[in-house]
Amino acid sequence: QVQLVESGGGLVQPGGSLRLSCAASGSIFSIYDMGWYRQAPGKQRELVASITRGGTTNYVDDVKGRFTISRDNAKNTVYLQMNSLKSEDTAVYYCNMFIDALNYWGQGTQVTVSS
Repeated sequence: QVQLVESGGGLVQPGGSLRLSCAASGSIFSIYDMGWYRQAPGKQRELVASITRGGTTNYVDDVKGRFTISRDNAKNTVYLQMNSLKSEDTAVYYCNMFIDALNYWGQGTQVTVSS
């Protein structure tokens, strides 16, 4: 049984920073793409950033230059460093991993940007 466990969400003021982590555990042979999604109240879940096993990254336009996705393949972990946070970044953030031909989601972590 594979599980993804997220950490690092919370309340931060505009302009602040947070770092999200997501670690996969269980019977894992290989992890391909990893990504972070977010879902704000009343909106659809959207892809924020993704990273391939080889390290190629992709970002949604409104986080480019502010967010950085990275991964540690030895630890089966993906990170999202979020800087210069804005109120519109407020959402539940979910990690996603493609592991051994199956798609897995984390439980979600709340990020609230407010003064």
